[in-house]
Amino acid sequence: MNSSNSRMNGLKCVAVIAMTCGIASAASVLSQAVFARPALAAADGDSSSTSGLHLDRSGSKRVGQASFYASRYSGKPMADGSPMHLYSNNAASLTLPLGTTAKVTNLQTGRSAVVTIRDRGPYVKGRIIDLSPATARQIGITRRQGLAKVEVAPIAVPLADGSTLIASLSR
Repeated sequence: MNSSNSRMNGLKCVAVIAMTCGIASAASVLSQAVFARPALAAADGDSSSTSGLHLDRSGSKRVGQASFYASRYSGKPMADGSPMHLYSNNAASLTLPLGTTAKVTNLQTGRSAVVTIRDRGPYVKGRIIDLSPATARQIGITRRQGLAKVEVAPIAVPLADGSTLIASLSR
């Protein structure tokens, strides 16, 4: 894929995020959408990789339990190589490709946040996403609760060929 098509996909991603979550969220993921997608898609491989993961690149929404990282993981490297920041919008998924941008909605509170999948996990049955502590607080998950039922709606999903699927949030 040439760089102009890649840039166009990134700009489409920013437009979707701007409409969905506001201009501030769009600005925060602009550089990821335009520059990081092909590298992350290549690093993540496809479902036939030796990691045994089956990556879901469909853009489909899913519902399940969310948890959040313990403070002891602060600064530790995530699957994409970046350090885990407690106050960032990073998240972990076993099935979404690294670099996926998704809207996570707490179904009890109705509060949402936009996250970027940068790590693998959670490794506990029934959980579909691990959030940074700041993101968990933003959508209303308290330390006492620890878990919440959420909907994870992908916004931009890196594909194996380096392009980006812009998912419809109305699905």
